[in-house]
Amino acid sequence: MWRALTRLFAMTAILLAVSFTSVGAQSSEDPDYGDWRRTAVRATEAIDNNRASEAAMDSLRNQLIDWRNAFSGDSSRTRISVSTLEAQLDRLGPVPEGGEAEDVAEERRQLQLQLSEALAPVRRAELAQTEAEELIRSIDSLLRDRQAERLLTPGPFPLSPALWWPALDQVLETFKLVALEFQTGWVHEKQRNELRDTLPIMLFYLAISIMLLTRGTRWIDNLLTSMVWRRERLSAVRWVVVFALSYGQVVLPMLGVFAFSKAVYASDLPGFRGDVILAILPIMTFELLTARWLGERIFSRRSQPLLQVNLSEVEKRKGRRASVSLGAVLALSTLFVELVRYENWSEGTEAVIFFVLSVAAAYFLRRLGQLVIRHAKTMRVEPDGPLSAIGQLISMLGRYTMIVTVVVAVLAVLGLTRGASYLVLSSTRTVFLVAFLLVLQRLIQKIFSALNRRDDDEGTLGAVLAGLMLFVMSLPIFALCWGAQISSLKLAWQKLLEGLKIGDLVLSPQTIFLLIAVYAVGHGVTRLSQSFLRDNILPKTKLDPGGQTAVVSGAGYVGIFLAALVALTVAGINMSNIALFAGALSVGIGFGLQNIVSNFVSGIILLIERPVSEGDWIEVGGQMGYVRDISVRSTRIETFDRTDVVVPNSDLVSGTVTNYTHGNTVGRVIVPVGVAYGTDTRVVERILMEIANAHPMVLANPGPSVVFQGFGADALEFEIRAILRDVNWVLTAKSDLNHEIARRFVEEGIEIPFAQRDIWLRNPEVLKGGAAPEQNQPVAKASTASVVHTPPDLEDLDAADADGDGAGEGDGR
Repeated sequence: MWRALTRLFAMTAILLAVSFTSVGAQSSEDPDYGDWRRTAVRATEAIDNNRASEAAMDSLRNQLIDWRNAFSGDSSRTRISVSTLEAQLDRLGPVPEGGEAEDVAEERRQLQLQLSEALAPVRRAELAQTEAEELIRSIDSLLRDRQAERLLTPGPFPLSPALWWPALDQVLETFKLVALEFQTGWVHEKQRNELRDTLPIMLFYLAISIMLLTRGTRWIDNLLTSMVWRRERLSAVRWVVVFALSYGQVVLPMLGVFAFSKAVYASDLPGFRGDVILAILPIMTFELLTARWLGERIFSRRSQPLLQVNLSEVEKRKGRRASVSLGAVLALSTLFVELVRYENWSEGTEAVIFFVLSVAAAYFLRRLGQLVIRHAKTMRVEPDGPLSAIGQLISMLGRYTMIVTVVVAVLAVLGLTRGASYLVLSSTRTVFLVAFLLVLQRLIQKIFSALNRRDDDEGTLGAVLAGLMLFVMSLPIFALCWGAQISSLKLAWQKLLEGLKIGDLVLSPQTIFLLIAVYAVGHGVTRLSQSFLRDNILPKTKLDPGGQTAVVSGAGYVGIFLAALVALTVAGINMSNIALFAGALSVGIGFGLQNIVSNFVSGIILLIERPVSEGDWIEVGGQMGYVRDISVRSTRIETFDRTDVVVPNSDLVSGTVTNYTHGNTVGRVIVPVGVAYGTDTRVVERILMEIANAHPMVLANPGPSVVFQGFGADALEFEIRAILRDVNWVLTAKSDLNHEIARRFVEEGIEIPFAQRDIWLRNPEVLKGGAAPEQNQPVAKASTASVVHTPPDLEDLDAADADGDGAGEGDGR
């Protein structure tokens, strides 16, 4: 079997290679303008007369498309020499005012003559290409008008019994003629001899066809049953594998149909009608198999479905039947629409055929829509909450199908059978396409989950963006579902590839993709270089951490600028072409982006001048903390409360900033202390000096000092002033000094006073229950001296902190 399939694939590859080679060889030849003129005249006459059939118009349109492609290729090849000559003339530059040398002038004349000769075939090809495009556009317009007239023109009443038997006779007569063509081919002796020669190939393809059509689906079902369905839960990786294997239910029968077509073509027995049927047989098979496959995926009969649908088993069975029935109706409609183009059937026969197809499709589509709406009602964010986004989409799709079925029934009864069939069949294909996209979106989610080694169904941002891109890529397929021509889509794609021209600037998908790709590569190289500088080079230099950060940030800015410049250059965008945009941007910066630009420039100044570096302890605008990050627009400061404060860079450059650790970490600590009156001040000074000198954080040079500040209201005020080797530990040092002062004063018998207050009671008799004195009587002055014991000022530390002492990281703040 596998050898047969390998042989089939090899033969297909050889045929494709030969066809591509022939196409390439034909496209490299120069167009025959005489033959083109005859084709153009014939196309003009056909358009003016408007009598040719649709098949003839399609054939003529395909010929015009081939001519247009030939002219486009010829123009592109000739433009290479034109571009070379124009580049040489640009290199010569304009003629100087005083004239130029004779040899240079002669060279200029020769180049101009060659340029005019090279431009002649380019102009001729461009004119012919424009004429071909106009003729194609005229044929498309004519075919659209015909289709609109055919869809909107009422035909015979389809429910009339007088139309049904003649319609059945004409359809059966068509299939009898197909069989007769095969019989006629078999009668001829020449064809029988050719059949004997091709009999081995025909039997080979026929054997493959029978094997794939009869056993292909069974093989996939057995494989899925043995590998997956027995497990209680599917992992993301196994889910993707199961999904890929399940699509074999479409692929293997399709290969069988292709093999059957090859076998029939090898016999050379089919006639004209048989050839038409064989040409559309793969399309019919694909529609039927895809509808069946979608029904099995959405309304799965397995205990572990690939898509979870909140329906009962009976409802799922109805959904599978409706899906398969719709696929069969689509396949039959494809067959009869193609036969109508070639068969001379009466209007009554066409009305009956399209009435039957429309009613059948509307019936099964309505059943499917009811199930879809029933499932959508269960897709809620919360049990009693609104529908989710996907639930709303599915609900809208189900309601649309219900509306379409009603409109189709009305149109069919009124005799607009063509319009009814067009509406219901296009809607059916749209519904199947939306279902297929939802299945693929689930597959994308599972792929991303497998890549992230997760088994949940939560979609990541990459999965959402991939699904959005999938939807955009499916827009041409939606257009095909509603009758768009493939050639029209190709023309629209070519126009899209040519890009949007704004002056001399052309924005095309290739340009945008190349711009993004080159910039992404440059951005990645910049980040890699920054990491290499930060981790490997700068740590080996004598730069401080703030300087290293400045170098890394500056390298990032330069790298991003160069990446953008290189991307614009590689994409072929001339900087002069965006001068207008740059001017408008500068005006916008001048009016609305002043603060942003000011902060950006201030950030660059901070990185170059480095008055503030990462890790510095600063105070700005009443906020105190450590600088953690200096970005393009702002600087992030981590306060001692472990909160982040974002300060604009312009405030650091133009405002007043106190930097406690700029250049070094040396700083001063001031510890105030008071002693009772009557204490020997020299003894206090000696004790405080010993305490300061004994602290390991205090520098010996310059040494500490003790200052007798003065006579306070309650105590003699002293201060220890010492220089610390690391000011970040100022609060810890102050706490250690206070502890030591308290211990030494207790040992030396030195009293630390506290405030004493006298309380005067104006009406002491009120407290004893007596009457208050009259207003004119003298107030009894009961002086009760009450000593109020108040603890030492516990807010000194916070007050000192607010004065600039701060707290270091080592303090645990």
